[in-house]
Amino acid sequence: MALKSTIYKATLNISDLDRHHYAEYPLTLALHPSETETRLMMRLLAFALYADEALTFTRGLCVDDEPDLWQHTPGGEIARWIEVGLPSEKRLRKACSRAQEVILLVYGSDQQVDPWWSGIRKTLARFDNLRLLRVPEAQSEALAALASRQMRLQCTLQDGQIWLTGDNGSAEVTPQPLDANRF
Repeated sequence: MALKSTIYKATLNISDLDRHHYAEYPLTLALHPSETETRLMMRLLAFALYADEALTFTRGLCVDDEPDLWQHTPGGEIARWIEVGLPSEKRLRKACSRAQEVILLVYGSDQQVDPWWSGIRKTLARFDNLRLLRVPEAQSEALAALASRQMRLQCTLQDGQIWLTGDNGSAEVTPQPLDANRF
Protein backbone atom coordinates (compact mmCIF):
# COMPACT_ATOMS: atom_id res chain seq x y z
CA MET A 1 0.00 0.00 0.00
CA ALA A 2 1.37 3.40 -1.01
CA LEU A 3 1.93 6.02 1.63
CA LYS A 4 -0.38 9.01 1.42
CA SER A 5 0.51 12.67 1.65
CA THR A 6 -0.10 14.50 4.91
CA ILE A 7 -2.32 17.55 4.56
CA TYR A 8 -1.30 20.85 6.15
CA LYS A 9 -3.66 23.82 6.35
CA ALA A 10 -2.18 27.30 6.58
CA THR A 11 -3.71 30.72 6.84
CA LEU A 12 -1.06 33.11 5.62
CA ASN A 13 -1.61 36.78 6.38
CA ILE A 14 0.80 38.73 4.19
CA SER A 15 1.95 42.31 4.60
CA ASP A 16 4.39 42.90 1.76
CA LEU A 17 5.62 46.45 2.30
CA ASP A 18 7.89 46.30 -0.76
CA ARG A 19 5.12 45.46 -3.24
CA HIS A 20 2.26 47.05 -1.26
CA HIS A 21 0.46 43.71 -1.28
CA TYR A 22 -1.73 42.95 1.74
CA ALA A 23 -3.88 39.82 1.75
CA GLU A 24 -4.85 36.71 3.64
CA TYR A 25 -4.52 33.36 1.90
CA PRO A 26 -6.11 30.12 3.12
CA LEU A 27 -3.73 27.45 1.78
CA THR A 28 -3.77 23.67 1.67
CA LEU A 29 -0.41 21.98 1.23
CA ALA A 30 0.30 18.29 0.80
CA LEU A 31 3.45 16.92 2.42
CA HIS A 32 4.57 14.07 0.17
CA PRO A 33 5.88 11.02 2.10
CA SER A 34 9.40 11.64 0.75
CA GLU A 35 9.30 15.35 1.57
CA THR A 36 10.53 17.06 4.75
CA GLU A 37 8.76 19.79 6.69
CA THR A 38 11.67 22.05 5.75
CA ARG A 39 10.83 21.63 2.07
CA LEU A 40 7.14 22.16 2.78
CA MET A 41 7.91 25.41 4.59
CA MET A 42 10.23 26.51 1.78
CA ARG A 43 7.28 26.13 -0.60
CA LEU A 44 5.20 28.22 1.80
CA LEU A 45 7.98 30.83 1.92
CA ALA A 46 8.06 30.92 -1.88
CA PHE A 47 4.33 31.60 -1.89
CA ALA A 48 4.77 34.41 0.64
CA LEU A 49 7.56 36.01 -1.43
CA TYR A 50 5.52 36.07 -4.64
CA ALA A 51 1.97 36.02 -3.29
CA ASP A 52 -0.67 36.66 -5.90
CA GLU A 53 -4.21 35.45 -6.52
CA ALA A 54 -2.96 33.63 -9.64
CA LEU A 55 -0.04 31.86 -7.88
CA THR A 56 -0.84 28.22 -7.15
CA PHE A 57 0.79 25.14 -5.70
CA THR A 58 1.13 22.26 -8.16
CA ARG A 59 1.00 18.51 -7.65
CA GLY A 60 4.66 18.81 -6.64
CA LEU A 61 7.03 15.89 -6.41
CA CYS A 62 4.59 13.51 -8.09
CA VAL A 63 4.82 15.27 -11.47
CA ASP A 64 8.04 15.83 -13.41
CA ASP A 65 6.86 18.62 -15.69
CA GLU A 66 5.44 20.94 -13.02
CA PRO A 67 7.26 23.21 -10.58
CA ASP A 68 6.48 23.57 -6.89
CA LEU A 69 4.41 26.69 -7.63
CA TRP A 70 3.44 28.53 -10.75
CA GLN A 71 1.52 31.50 -12.00
CA HIS A 72 -0.21 31.66 -15.37
CA THR A 73 -1.13 34.67 -17.47
CA PRO A 74 -4.80 35.16 -18.40
CA GLY A 75 -3.84 33.67 -21.79
CA GLY A 76 -2.57 30.46 -20.18
CA GLU A 77 1.18 31.04 -20.55
CA ILE A 78 3.45 30.35 -17.58
CA ALA A 79 4.40 33.75 -16.18
CA ARG A 80 6.30 32.47 -13.14
CA TRP A 81 7.77 29.02 -12.40
CA ILE A 82 9.03 28.53 -8.83
CA GLU A 83 11.22 25.65 -7.66
CA VAL A 84 12.71 24.92 -4.24
CA GLY A 85 15.77 22.82 -3.48
CA LEU A 86 18.64 21.75 -5.72
CA PRO A 87 17.14 20.77 -9.08
CA SER A 88 19.12 19.47 -12.02
CA GLU A 89 20.38 21.67 -14.82
CA LYS A 90 18.02 19.81 -17.17
CA ARG A 91 15.00 20.70 -15.04
CA LEU A 92 16.00 24.37 -14.86
CA ARG A 93 16.67 24.49 -18.60
CA LYS A 94 13.16 23.12 -19.23
CA ALA A 95 11.68 25.67 -16.82
CA CYS A 96 13.51 28.58 -18.46
CA SER A 97 12.26 27.53 -21.90
CA ARG A 98 8.63 27.27 -20.73
CA ALA A 99 8.20 30.26 -18.38
CA GLN A 100 8.67 34.00 -18.61
CA GLU A 101 10.37 34.03 -15.18
CA VAL A 102 11.92 31.19 -13.17
CA ILE A 103 12.65 31.50 -9.46
CA LEU A 104 14.72 28.97 -7.53
CA LEU A 105 14.86 29.00 -3.72
CA VAL A 106 18.04 27.11 -2.83
CA TYR A 107 18.32 25.70 0.68
CA GLY A 108 20.33 23.07 2.52
CA SER A 109 23.66 22.72 4.25
CA ASP A 110 26.87 24.08 2.73
CA GLN A 111 27.92 20.44 2.14
CA GLN A 112 24.85 20.00 -0.07
CA VAL A 113 24.62 23.39 -1.76
CA ASP A 114 28.29 24.13 -2.51
CA PRO A 115 28.96 21.06 -4.72
CA TRP A 116 25.63 21.56 -6.52
CA TRP A 117 26.42 25.23 -7.12
CA SER A 118 29.97 24.50 -8.29
CA GLY A 119 28.68 22.03 -10.85
CA ILE A 120 25.82 24.11 -12.19
CA ARG A 121 26.64 27.82 -11.94
CA LYS A 122 28.40 28.24 -15.31
CA THR A 123 25.53 26.55 -17.13
CA LEU A 124 22.93 28.71 -15.41
CA ALA A 125 24.65 31.97 -16.41
CA ARG A 126 23.07 31.77 -19.86
CA PHE A 127 19.47 31.93 -18.58
CA ASP A 128 18.35 35.56 -18.42
CA ASN A 129 14.93 34.69 -16.97
CA LEU A 130 16.32 32.72 -14.00
CA ARG A 131 16.58 34.18 -10.50
CA LEU A 132 18.29 32.22 -7.73
CA LEU A 133 17.85 32.93 -4.02
CA ARG A 134 19.70 31.11 -1.25
CA VAL A 135 18.12 30.63 2.17
CA PRO A 136 20.81 29.92 4.81
CA GLU A 137 20.49 26.59 6.60
CA ALA A 138 19.80 28.07 10.04
CA GLN A 139 16.99 30.19 8.60
CA SER A 140 15.37 27.26 6.78
CA GLU A 141 15.53 25.23 10.01
CA ALA A 142 13.88 28.08 11.94
CA LEU A 143 11.20 28.17 9.27
CA ALA A 144 10.65 24.40 9.58
CA ALA A 145 10.15 24.81 13.33
CA LEU A 146 6.99 26.81 12.56
CA ALA A 147 5.37 23.87 10.75
CA SER A 148 2.22 22.31 12.13
CA ARG A 149 -0.80 20.64 10.56
CA GLN A 150 -2.90 23.76 11.27
CA MET A 151 -0.92 26.98 10.89
CA ARG A 152 -1.88 30.60 11.19
CA LEU A 153 1.11 32.70 10.13
CA GLN A 154 1.65 36.43 9.95
CA CYS A 155 4.21 37.26 7.27
CA THR A 156 5.82 40.68 6.89
CA LEU A 157 8.16 41.41 3.98
CA GLN A 158 10.32 44.52 3.82
CA ASP A 159 13.64 45.32 2.14
CA GLY A 160 14.29 41.67 1.25
CA GLN A 161 13.66 40.37 4.77
CA ILE A 162 10.76 38.13 5.72
CA TRP A 163 9.42 37.79 9.25
CA LEU A 164 7.04 34.91 9.92
CA THR A 165 5.23 34.59 13.22
CA GLY A 166 2.92 31.79 14.28
CA ASP A 167 1.80 29.72 17.24
CA ASN A 168 5.11 27.82 17.26
CA GLY A 169 7.30 30.93 17.37
CA SER A 170 8.85 33.17 14.77
CA ALA A 171 11.50 33.09 12.08
CA GLU A 172 13.41 35.73 10.16
CA VAL A 173 14.51 34.83 6.66
CA THR A 174 16.72 36.87 4.35
CA PRO A 175 17.21 35.10 1.02
CA GLN A 176 20.51 36.00 -0.63
CA PRO A 177 20.78 36.23 -4.44
CA LEU A 178 23.02 33.70 -6.14
CA ASP A 179 24.37 35.22 -9.33
CA ALA A 180 25.84 32.80 -11.83
CA ASN A 181 27.54 35.67 -13.68
CA ARG A 182 29.64 36.73 -10.68
CA PHE A 183 31.86 33.66 -10.76
